[in-house]
Amino acid sequence: MTRYTSEEALQLVLDSDEEFTFSSEEEEDSDNERLYFEERLDPGVDISDENVVASLSPSPATRTGRSRDRCRSVLRTTENYKGDGDHQTPVAKRAKTNIQTSNKQSTLSWKTETDIDMVPQTLRFLPAREPGPQLSPADAHTPLSLFKMFFSENAVSTLCHNTNAKAAGAIAKGRKYKWTDISISEMYRYIGLLFYMAMVKMSSISDYWRQDSLFSLPFPATIMSRDRYRTISWNVHMSHPDADKENDRKRGTPEHDRLFRVKPLMDTIRHVCKAIYHPKINLAVDERMVACKAHTGMTQYMKAKPTRWGFKLFVLADSSNGYTLDFSVYTGKNNFPSGHGLSHDAVTSLLDCKVLGSGYHVYMDNFYTSPKLLKDLFAMKFGACGTYRDNRKDCPRDATNSLSKKSARGSIRWIRDGPLVFVKWMDTREVSVCSTIQSAYTGDTAQRRVKTQDAWRTKTFPCPAPVIAYNKHMGGVDLSDQLLQYYTAQHKTMKWYRKIFLHFLDIAATNAFLIHKELCGNMTHKQFMEQLIAELCGVSQKVAPKQTSSDHVPVPGAELGSDAKNICTVGRKICVLCKGQLGKRQDTPWKCQACNVHLCLQLNRNCFQEWHKDM
Repeated sequence: MTRYTSEEALQLVLDSDEEFTFSSEEEEDSDNERLYFEERLDPGVDISDENVVASLSPSPATRTGRSRDRCRSVLRTTENYKGDGDHQTPVAKRAKTNIQTSNKQSTLSWKTETDIDMVPQTLRFLPAREPGPQLSPADAHTPLSLFKMFFSENAVSTLCHNTNAKAAGAIAKGRKYKWTDISISEMYRYIGLLFYMAMVKMSSISDYWRQDSLFSLPFPATIMSRDRYRTISWNVHMSHPDADKENDRKRGTPEHDRLFRVKPLMDTIRHVCKAIYHPKINLAVDERMVACKAHTGMTQYMKAKPTRWGFKLFVLADSSNGYTLDFSVYTGKNNFPSGHGLSHDAVTSLLDCKVLGSGYHVYMDNFYTSPKLLKDLFAMKFGACGTYRDNRKDCPRDATNSLSKKSARGSIRWIRDGPLVFVKWMDTREVSVCSTIQSAYTGDTAQRRVKTQDAWRTKTFPCPAPVIAYNKHMGGVDLSDQLLQYYTAQHKTMKWYRKIFLHFLDIAATNAFLIHKELCGNMTHKQFMEQLIAELCGVSQKVAPKQTSSDHVPVPGAELGSDAKNICTVGRKICVLCKGQLGKRQDTPWKCQACNVHLCLQLNRNCFQEWHKDM
């Protein structure tokens, strides 16, 4: 390839009459680069030959507009690319971006709490429906009726059909266990046992059916046998096995769906979560981990989470009560292929204007927050607030008057950029928050424990409004996770999709409890789960109290009359022990108060004592 010096390239353009053609990339950036070369902010950044720069100064007497454009085009193809061989770097384009960014940031300066910030535009709160449960408070809502809104009989019928098909295929492959098709009622009893095991913890599944121990539990054996429970657990399936095989054949192609085995039930749960409850104004977006170490290609490692290994879910929750409104399971890099980035698309995919309405306030952490996302949400009429990372694109970094490590605790700095306000606050360390909802500082304060003169005291510090709001409303997903973990049905399984199935059960039970609390408010979480288990298993929650030995006392078999002559003959009946063991008829006026059976009580024949010997 022939190389030209800058002067030769310039002369070549001036002497040539051929039309110069831009490439598609250069056409896109030509106007911006033309503006840059005309302004000539720092010629030494992108063009090292000062003589060429001087020769490019526009001279109306000797140069037409077209020749100037062609000069700049050739300069882009010659001088703007430095390097040898194939290793070439577009210096001018990079320099243009850096100069524009640094020039913009050089005009910004951090303001303090004494400076007055403008009142941001208030987005009118217009929910699509009345916030709260979309059910009539006048109707009777039991724990089972609310749970069946998530796991309806139609959904459970599909679950039973796919489970029976899975078991039939396993037996056809040679599995040696007895199987009878599971019914809808039996599936509900199986789910009830899962919740029972969530409340009554044992070290292994077989311990729930032990009968020879002081710690034996009689309840599970009355619902189903241990082997039946195990065979259902082995075969529970949310999609049809034949459809699974068809999907597996597409592995490695864009048509392959990694979540195909959980999609039928997942779509149902997501739809019901949004249909029967409408959130209040404050929402939170965060990750949730479902513990699993299966080698599926979808499991993630997050060292900052209590559950480090598992499936990562992006969750939208109501900040006021922790209700799970929507969620999506992260399957890999290509999960959101829109090109705006994972954090941007994860948030926008959970916010549906048609379902929610407008004017909502969305809170998120620094994984999601970026100026572009907040501006896009503002255009969708959603306010947003979240901590941000200083290295994010378009975030102020080099502005003057910023915080330093020596800044006093409680110091505030802020910059307003249109609807965005960037706030920095010095707590024990620097806190960075970006918001489109609040002003920078409205006089709020925060109390902190500080050590002064060898004593801990509470001290008040000024605090930015976005930080106050973030601390108050960001915990929606954390609250949801906390409620899920109280009585979680999660346990070890052999298949990854059964971990997701158990998580769907947790979401359904927790959301049903929160709706019941909004409508009735007369049950604790534990009481709700106890009643739900009893109703799922079809038993009464109240068991007759066990009688003690103090209740077994002899009493007259009939009421005593006033006639003293017949007092020994009134109410005499046959002794059950004499009749049963000896085959004799012996009448007695005595009976056991607790057992309600007539027994002899004489000096030479004490059937009462013999009857209660084994009690």
